Amino acid sequence: MTDATDNLHVMNRAALTKRLVGALKNREAVVGGIGNSNWDLWGAGHRPENFYMLGSMGLAAPIAMGVALAQPKRRVFALEGDGSLLMQLGCLSTIAAQAPKNLCVIVWDNGIYQITGGQGTPAAASRTDIVAIARASGIAGATWAADQTEFDALVARALTTDGPHLIGVKIDNEPGRTQTDRDPIRFRESFMRAMAEAV
Repeated sequence: MTDATDNLHVMNRAALTKRLVGALKNREAVVGGIGNSNWDLWGAGHRPENFYMLGSMGLAAPIAMGVALAQPKRRVFALEGDGSLLMQLGCLSTIAAQAPKNLCVIVWDNGIYQITGGQGTPAAASRTDIVAIARASGIAGATWAADQTEFDALVARALTTDGPHLIGVKIDNEPGRTQTDRDPIRFRESFMRAMAEAV
């Protein structure tokens, strides 16, 4: 478990999203936050179990929590940027209180509001430690991924052990290379059908 942010490798969100999707073998649900988080999820290969946020900043983790509570046998991941999570920090306390064992929140932290022009977030320059906030909120399984190997290990842990888990990842500023289709009704219907099937 990584406690400090000073020894973290800066990684690439798109590459790690592909690694995450490649590790999913049991119809796990993934909720991609607005902007680059879901664009990279789309670029990693569409799955019916993916839900793409096309608005509503900061709601990937709360929606994923709802899915996890409704479907306790299904592992559920939320992919959220640091700026988006900072809009909804209260959800961390709610996740801790509800304690869904099958939920993992992955926070992509590059310290900027990337899709609105690159303004700095309070997480910039490590002034705000999102993992420390998650732990203080009661999510004991919150930790930073120091490098790609540890990221893979933390994903494997989230797939095999009780949570809730939160994985913080320091990432570069590379924008998403693809954009999600703007078809929320199709995504809703596809996701609902996928969630109706047993795991």
